[in-house]
Formats: sequence, C-alpha cells, structure tokens
Amino acid sequence: MTETTTATTKAKTTKHAAASFERPDYGIPKFAVPKCDLPNMEMPEAFREMAEKGVEQTRDAYAKAKVASEEAADLLENTYEAAAKRATDYSRKLIEITRTNTRAAFDYVHELLGVKSPSEFIALSTAQMRKQLEIVSEQNKELGALAQEIATEAAGTIKASMSKAVNKVT
Repeated sequence: MTETTTATTKAKTTKHAAASFERPDYGIPKFAVPKCDLPNMEMPEAFREMAEKGVEQTRDAYAKAKVASEEAADLLENTYEAAAKRATDYSRKLIEITRTNTRAAFDYVHELLGVKSPSEFIALSTAQMRKQLEIVSEQNKELGALAQEIATEAAGTIKASMSKAVNKVT
C-alpha cells in the first residue's frame, strides 16, 4: 500500500512540477513575426574599399595596442623586480639600524650597572640621550635618502619605459 501511495505522490509532484514550467496562457493571441524578404543587393565598390580600409586600420591599431600592452606588462615586471630588490636593501638597512640601537641599549644598561650615585645616573642618562638622539637623527637621514633613491629610480624606470612604449604606439 505504501508503494502505491508513494507512486501516486510522485506522479502528482511530477505533474505539478512540469505544469509550473509551462508558460501560462493569459488569453493573448499569438502572432507570427512577418517575414521581410530583402532583395540581394550588390555593395558599391567604394563602400567595400572603405570597409576594407577600416578593417585594415583596426588590425594595425590592434597590433600596436598588443605590442604596447606587452611592453607595459614587461615594464611592470621589471619595475616590480627592481622595487623588490630595493625594498630588500631598505629592509637590510632597517635591520642594521635595529642591531646598532639594540647594542647601544645593552651598552647603556651595562654602564648603568656601574652607577654609584644619583648624579652619576643623571649624567650618564643625559649623555646617552644626546648620543642616541644624534644616532637616530643620522639613521633617519640615511633611511630618507635611501627611500628617496628608491622612489627616484622606480619613477625613472617607469617614465623611460612608458615614453618608449608611447613612442612606439604613435
């Protein structure tokens, strides 16, 4: 009995699902699209030549654009490689500065261990601050100069490559 009930339910579900995908009939009459037979006409020679010239110009423009886009991709790749190398240089400089500052801090702590009076502590601290301020100032100048050099180099590479690519296109 359950098999019969299941089969009946499946049949109703299938019938309902099939009916839901059919277009409803709203009583709108269906019209056939009229067929317009256009006579075969021969293209004038001047129009054909103009169309061929347009196609040829489009092909030339496409070829130039393709070359320019390939050169632009090469430019980006080369610029990225140069920038990555220079970023590594910058990171190495930062590591060197960190190492120098860490050594200075340990030296300062070692000197503090030998302090015997508050006045000696103040004198040592003041001298250390002055020394560290000078070192940090010099390090910032070095980092700024390196960053400026990196930016100038990247901009120069991009400018030269872009002008070369634009000259080829025009």
